[in-house]
Amino acid sequence: MATVRKIEINPITRIEGHGKITVHLDEKGNVSEARFHVTQFRGFELFCQGRDFREMPVITPRICGICPVSHHLASAKACDALLGVEITPTAHKLRELLHMGQIVQSHALSFFHLSSPDLLFGFDSDPATRNIAGVAERFPELAVKGVQLRKFGQEIIQVLGGKKVHPWHSIPGGVNRGLKPGEMDEIRGSLPVMKATVGEALKLVKGYLDENSEKARSFATMETACMGLVQDGFLELYDGDIRLKGPRGRIIDEFPDWDYLENIGEHVEAWSYLKFPFYKPLGFPHGSYRVGPLGRINACDDISTPEASKELAEFRKGSEDGMVHQTLFYHYARLIEALYGVERIEELMEDPDITGSDLRVTSTDLYPEGIGVIEAPRGTLIHHYKIDENGALTGVNLIVATGHNNFAMSKGVEMVAKENIRDGEPSEGILNSMEHVIRCYDPCLSCSTHAVGRMPLHLEIFRADGVISREISN
Repeated sequence: MATVRKIEINPITRIEGHGKITVHLDEKGNVSEARFHVTQFRGFELFCQGRDFREMPVITPRICGICPVSHHLASAKACDALLGVEITPTAHKLRELLHMGQIVQSHALSFFHLSSPDLLFGFDSDPATRNIAGVAERFPELAVKGVQLRKFGQEIIQVLGGKKVHPWHSIPGGVNRGLKPGEMDEIRGSLPVMKATVGEALKLVKGYLDENSEKARSFATMETACMGLVQDGFLELYDGDIRLKGPRGRIIDEFPDWDYLENIGEHVEAWSYLKFPFYKPLGFPHGSYRVGPLGRINACDDISTPEASKELAEFRKGSEDGMVHQTLFYHYARLIEALYGVERIEELMEDPDITGSDLRVTSTDLYPEGIGVIEAPRGTLIHHYKIDENGALTGVNLIVATGHNNFAMSKGVEMVAKENIRDGEPSEGILNSMEHVIRCYDPCLSCSTHAVGRMPLHLEIFRADGVISREISN
């Protein structure tokens, strides 16, 4: 049926970056199509060309102010590969500590600040109070604990990297700073409270999912493949092989990070600046998959830390194949990972390597290509650099975490729209439900649009009176 009316949600609120949702209605007022559009474009892949590769761990964190650590570390790993070096155990564990600080602070921001208002007040509650200010007024203790949990992760980043946003710590071949005993004591002292805070948040989200089990069952739920890094089958966030697990729990593939180009392709649609990654052997869209907390929790066999492992077992209760596909369970999975992050920080504080002084490996060798892969809070992040004989970048490819979920986010929005919109008059709560689909994935849209090659572009130039004077399309 032809589209006779369009509903637009612009911008989507309580996410990082700029995006919109369009819903196309037929003559009966029912949904014929709905899409999630990423409307911003940033060209890091192109303007980095010609730079010395050693600058990249400083340049690429500027992609985003929410997850700069992820780009910092993925970039440093790619630079290690260009040098052909394996960093020292101390450098590896200091990088992992920095990464755990990032995981904790980002997951705290997503749950407490961006998503909890919908869970605490309801999707159709008054927008004037359905926000973090409303949470602070109605649930002040919870709001304070959320701020403290995020602060804990940010302070670890600041200790190692000099500042909470855009740190400078990881360098090609290692790190530029160790950890002092007094700093370790301060981190240790905060761990019990932080672990208890994550526990309270887990109790909250599990209670919500139990009380709203029917909604959780149907809300944008789709059976997809899931992808994430694993190490010997365990959840891995810093360094491991890329595993793709099918909707029924069968391992479809598992490959090293340097083999990503053989397995991951990128599809382009004219209505979004964000690409659609897919598993090449299955093609697009059949090879689409999900990443991030739910993707990783599904892809791994287990979690190496004890309390997070117990939560994972509870998370999988009722699933015969170990796969949980309900999109609202992203919040639950995110908090399991936050618990893992706190537990892993606890383990690193007791690891003798963490206080070592051997921080960097040097090399005069240069290899033509280097790939660095890490699990950013939002999913699998890939940095791929090519250089000339002088170390100048000739090519940069970034597949950013949010992109992997692009197909699922758009599909989920359409599912909620078709289920709820009748006769062309959606309530504010229904529109917010479509926004919440996107919040479940916690996208970082500033990070995700760095396409090389031909991307859809349509430029409209308006006169002062509002009339379009010129249009340019590629």
